[in-house]
Amino acid sequence: MAFTTSSFSHPLRGAAAHLAGELRAGRVYRREDLAHLSTAVDRHLRELVTTGKLKKLAQGLYHAPKQSSFGPLPPTDEQVVEAFLRDKDFLVFSPSAYNTLGLGTTQLYNRTLVYNHKRHGVFKLGNRQFDFRMKPRFPKKLTPEFLYVDLLNNLGELAEDREAVLQQAHNKLPSFDQTRLQRAVDSFGNMATRKRFKEWTNEKVPA
Repeated sequence: MAFTTSSFSHPLRGAAAHLAGELRAGRVYRREDLAHLSTAVDRHLRELVTTGKLKKLAQGLYHAPKQSSFGPLPPTDEQVVEAFLRDKDFLVFSPSAYNTLGLGTTQLYNRTLVYNHKRHGVFKLGNRQFDFRMKPRFPKKLTPEFLYVDLLNNLGELAEDREAVLQQAHNKLPSFDQTRLQRAVDSFGNMATRKRFKEWTNEKVPA
């Protein structure tokens, strides 16, 4: 869906109208994606933001909102992160996902983690804060085994009773597919997690 000058109550003219007509609803753009469409791109971008054709997410990062019957739709986290990183190799998730493991965690976290290979730090993009963390390896999608390992990696950051969570993790260890879990530990576990997992799996079972 392309924007047209008749779609909004604030009509654009000339080069700004041409730039607006090239936008695709729902897409996230970097400044350089649009620079070739205008000889005064910064001025025209400001004009498009003022008239609602674009929403500024961060310096040099914009979203062309897609309209619904309830108003403009925000971009997905994946769209924002992909444009920000200029990369598709990342994993976006909330630590609240740990609650799906059945380890007694209930805390809801108002932050979004982004495991990636390029950026590190907390960045505000739009109305959201993203915690970018550079990692050598991460899966393409969340699995119970990865979440289990990642929870142990980040035990010190949990807003929970850590000893209770650790005990639950110990107790639930046999319920996981041991081959997949060992693979996740080897691929994603930090040194402390690997050591703890080795100690747990080498424990003698009472007769």
